[in-house]
Amino acid sequence: MSVNFHARVDNRPCSGIVFCYMYTRKNLRYLRVIMALYDMAGRMLIPFLRKNERLKDGFDQRRLVIPLPAADVWIQAASGGEAYLARAIVEYLVPLAPVRLLVTTNTRQGMEIIEKFSQKINSRENRRAVFAAYFPFDRPSLMATALEQVAPKLTVLLETEIWPGFLYAAKMSGRPIAIVNGRITEKSLRGYRRFKHLLQTLAPERVLAITAEDAGRFAALFGEDIVSVIPNIKFDGVASAGNDSGEALQGAEVGPHPFLVLGSVRQEEEDDVAEVISAVRNCCPDSVIGLFPRHMHRIDHWRGVLDKMGVRWALKSKVSGRVEPGTVLVWDVFGELAAAYAAADSVFVGGSLAPLGGQNFLEPLVFGVVPVIGPFWDNFLWVGEAVFKQGLVIRADGWKAVAETLIKQLQAPADRDVVRRAAMEYIRVRQGGTHMACKIILAAIKKEDQS
Repeated sequence: MSVNFHARVDNRPCSGIVFCYMYTRKNLRYLRVIMALYDMAGRMLIPFLRKNERLKDGFDQRRLVIPLPAADVWIQAASGGEAYLARAIVEYLVPLAPVRLLVTTNTRQGMEIIEKFSQKINSRENRRAVFAAYFPFDRPSLMATALEQVAPKLTVLLETEIWPGFLYAAKMSGRPIAIVNGRITEKSLRGYRRFKHLLQTLAPERVLAITAEDAGRFAALFGEDIVSVIPNIKFDGVASAGNDSGEALQGAEVGPHPFLVLGSVRQEEEDDVAEVISAVRNCCPDSVIGLFPRHMHRIDHWRGVLDKMGVRWALKSKVSGRVEPGTVLVWDVFGELAAAYAAADSVFVGGSLAPLGGQNFLEPLVFGVVPVIGPFWDNFLWVGEAVFKQGLVIRADGWKAVAETLIKQLQAPADRDVVRRAAMEYIRVRQGGTHMACKIILAAIKKEDQS
């Protein structure tokens, strides 16, 4: 597989000036005007973003008041799911010489995950140094400064990270970019196509998509020459998820009563999930329910809902010792979902009772739990229908069917070892994406070192 990360003139990387001459004056003028307007809009918007609950964390770093560290490779992981992908890449990467890696994210959840695995790696070796930071606001001028600070030999954008300001700054500075584990829906493609000319001008040097369909959509946006297909890295990542379960549930003893986990519950499905909780409590009143809102700012909402339902509840952060039967534990602590899956007798994975695309339902499988989801799983079509045909995941058509299935599982849990073996085989034959991505990354570093 050939690797051509950026255009070259006389075998040297193109500088920003050479890049400018690659386009007509009309195109260059158009690009500069668009980016100047985009930068101006971003500058006016930033003061208002401080009020956003999800953006106030790391706000000074997002504005580069706190500078970013220099790194050989910059990996951008938008949120928690992408942060796990970044972890898989960083852990698999075996450089011949010491490498500095910067992993950025947009969310607090992503930061928790990145800090956890970076501390583990930094404490045990010197070959890979991993730094965690928040991704800067996407103003072209701000991104130009960020790229100057980091000076990466390669930037890896995970999944669907199309940031115009960043792509523009990278092009102007001659910094190569690869989209890895790329996925893009038909709906998103229709939106991006409104800016097709601009995005073709700002195209990354490489796109590694997870399906032929995704590759076709990226090709329609950026051109065929830079797009190829790899196995989804998530198949590699979930196989090692069991390593996270060790001490995460310290402070809460959920046994010996049945334990149900409602994972990654989204706002749009909260009413349905409340019905599930009510149904489960009626049939399994001694069960402990772990409720994981997808976003922490929904914690207060759930406290009010559970009070109105007359349900005993507690914040996970406040629990010490054995949990009373019939309690709903509202999880207000990051990074413990995998450990909860490991302890669960039954699991519902959210984002699936409303048309939201679903959340990662492979994670519970590695712990020997057959997850239950609602009818919506568009974001995970790459997993394949076979996962349902083999009984490894149960798809229900609404909250009533979800509740009925969870109750049956709580009353008669499946054999964990049998489920885990079948799940690991399903995953094993679909692995290899991380290896391919790391080969690309190491090749890019080598090219930059030789140029």
